Amino acid sequence: MKHRAFARGAGLLAASPWLGFPALAATQSTLPVVRPAASQRRFRSSAVEAAISEFKQQVKDPELGWLFENCFANPLDTTVTASQRHGRPDTYVRVGDLDAMGLRDSAAQVWPYLQFVTQDAALRQLVAGVIYRQARCILLDPYANSFYNDPAQVGEWQADHTAMRTGVHERKWEIDSLCYPIRLAYHYWKITGDEQPFDAQWRQAIGLVGQTLREQQRKTSLGPYHFQRATLTAANTQPLAGYGYPTKPCGLIASAFRPSDDATLLPFLVPSNFFAVASLRQAALMLNDIYHDGAAYQELMALADEIAVALRQHAIVTHPTHGPVYAYEVDGYGGHTLLDEAAVPSLLALPYLGAVPRNEPTYQNTRRLALSADNPFFYQGQAAAGIGSPRAGPDMIWPLGLAMRGLTSTDDAEIRACVQTLRATHAGTGYMHESFYKDDPTRYTRAWFAAANALLGEFLWKVYQKRPALLG
Repeated sequence: MKHRAFARGAGLLAASPWLGFPALAATQSTLPVVRPAASQRRFRSSAVEAAISEFKQQVKDPELGWLFENCFANPLDTTVTASQRHGRPDTYVRVGDLDAMGLRDSAAQVWPYLQFVTQDAALRQLVAGVIYRQARCILLDPYANSFYNDPAQVGEWQADHTAMRTGVHERKWEIDSLCYPIRLAYHYWKITGDEQPFDAQWRQAIGLVGQTLREQQRKTSLGPYHFQRATLTAANTQPLAGYGYPTKPCGLIASAFRPSDDATLLPFLVPSNFFAVASLRQAALMLNDIYHDGAAYQELMALADEIAVALRQHAIVTHPTHGPVYAYEVDGYGGHTLLDEAAVPSLLALPYLGAVPRNEPTYQNTRRLALSADNPFFYQGQAAAGIGSPRAGPDMIWPLGLAMRGLTSTDDAEIRACVQTLRATHAGTGYMHESFYKDDPTRYTRAWFAAANALLGEFLWKVYQKRPALLG
């Protein structure tokens, strides 16, 4: 697609003492203004601006302050459209360079702002508007991954062999597209206590989420979803009439696509099933506490428990070097893939998503595999070392993976190395990209990738709060 084309900018690299990662050589005394002018920003949050000011004042590295400001504010500056619909907040969030609202990306792009919503009423309304909008999207099509702002719009993928509808941008079934809205809603509710977004529409959407996940357990049939695209790229379509390769019913949920938007090889995508367990339990608690619906609570908790048992039975594989690890995909027949990708949910990100404890032995083994040459999508070069994805091609490292490595680490040296690598690989742009070449960060894909900017901002703010000395 056009928005994935390579770009090239300016930048110089120097060696870093931390884990072989690079540090940016200072070549100029001033940093360019790359953030949009105040008059051109789509939304202003006083609480977010205060956090940016605090970070820049307290962190002595001016480049980190500049990078944090640009990235942390980027989703608000460039991707959100706040409005009202039937007297309620309604927020459209575009996926950076793509003018469509992904359920995953829209949740991820506003996620770092949840910690500020009690300080800023307008920001709170903005996030509530995302929750309302996501519920409408799910009700339009629970199998779609992205939607247009205009519900009547007919888009570029209408020729896909699947049940496309107007208002749907792309209909790639990805489990996490139904998990991210629950994660956002649950934590908004826990932080604010506000139950207004969780109206009859939201309740109906959660019912449809449960129905869809059960359908894709494929216990008695393949279910209603299939997907094929006329394409030269195998990762953009599914074989066998669009249903993908066979699975043996075992309680796990089939996902046609990964969070990178690439097709799964084996349909039971392990990190997304872990995410589903956590999300179903969160939804169950909300239905119980807000709606006092004990039957729905029991139903969703039972589904979560069934998936959790199936993960223990089918997702753990013994690796000759790393011992018991989580596979990335399985099929229920014993088939599995041993790898990890940068796009979240990933195996690396499981603690970040609340799916497993960070100190769990199998996760730690899996983490070592993911961050080693035993992962076919772990790349090490002159500029950096990190996880990529077939989506961007060989030797392309994703900043998402670098930030997630830092967010899931408890080791000061590793966290500092991730900070320095991200600082060194923005290619002079002041923003994160989808990916960059392992030997030259000025070769990158997607100059405007708001989800990566949001995660970088979240990572740096967390380090500032918990380990500020690592930013010196």
